Amino acid sequence: MTIDMSVWQGRTDPEDGERGLRFHQKVQSADEANQPGCMLIGFACDEGVSRNKGRVGAYSAPNEIRKMLASLPWHHHALPLFDSGDVCCDDHDLSKAQKRLADNISEAMRQKHFPLILGGGHEVAWGSFQGLANHYLQKSPSDIPKIGIINFDAHFDLRTPSGNALNGSSGTPFSQIAEFCHNRQWAFHYACLGVSRASNTQALFDKAEDLNVLVVEDTDFTTATLAIVEDQLSTFISEMDALYLTIDIDVFPAATAPGVSAPAAHGVDYVLVEHLIRHIGKAKDKHSLPKLKIADIAELNPRYDIDNHTSRLAARLVWTISRSLADHLVTENQGVKQ
Repeated sequence: MTIDMSVWQGRTDPEDGERGLRFHQKVQSADEANQPGCMLIGFACDEGVSRNKGRVGAYSAPNEIRKMLASLPWHHHALPLFDSGDVCCDDHDLSKAQKRLADNISEAMRQKHFPLILGGGHEVAWGSFQGLANHYLQKSPSDIPKIGIINFDAHFDLRTPSGNALNGSSGTPFSQIAEFCHNRQWAFHYACLGVSRASNTQALFDKAEDLNVLVVEDTDFTTATLAIVEDQLSTFISEMDALYLTIDIDVFPAATAPGVSAPAAHGVDYVLVEHLIRHIGKAKDKHSLPKLKIADIAELNPRYDIDNHTSRLAARLVWTISRSLADHLVTENQGVKQ
């Protein structure tokens, strides 16, 4: 992949020294990575959204997130930050782009980086999961990992691939993951938080029930019910060896996140999602290392954004996730496998 670091520009405050640094002053090209860090990987792709009959425009999301992230304060984020550039889907071959993304993720994990993927439509999830699964298969083919998928999303994205989307779309990734797990006799562990009953058919709710998905609807995801949702999520997390966090920006209300393929009429307040992201980041495995191994941001569509509101929200999510990763440094220092 070509790495263009020119996008990393922003405000500087030299009078404040080290305590005034911002992301654009700390991010390095992946070519310079010589220690474990947070590896940003862009997934520039509209193909999945197009196949799902949505509003295209997510292709430009990775760079818009970078632009909004550039001037955010560093605040001594413990992990070095690297940018490996974008995997681009320019030829309509979605499966090939997802495989390239998966290969980049598994290679980053082999080098003990935390992959943080900037989408792209939610078809990014099938690439992200393949990368994580490949990492475990390469590390120990005989061990079956218990991977918990936590998706903040207004949609299940459990559609069965068919027709124009026979090889996948932004609406099919978790169905593809479920089939992958079934074929390898892995358990499928999926939590979908913020689901809109007004945006998913009964058939999709039935499929979620058949797959034993942890479902929290947007109407049940409020300040008053946050403790209940957190307890449900804690139980889910406690049973997992590793976690994959994926955030579809359309989980937030349209007034907060207008720049998406399918704006949410109801949605979930940002502060509730951020609270649970921090909770997820605190979960530890048997080696006292974070269970969270990979994360991605999906469905930002800058074409429909207003004054960069949605791009700024996506950047804030990246900022929050990256701040929760300090303990990953222990992996390299102690030689403990992830």
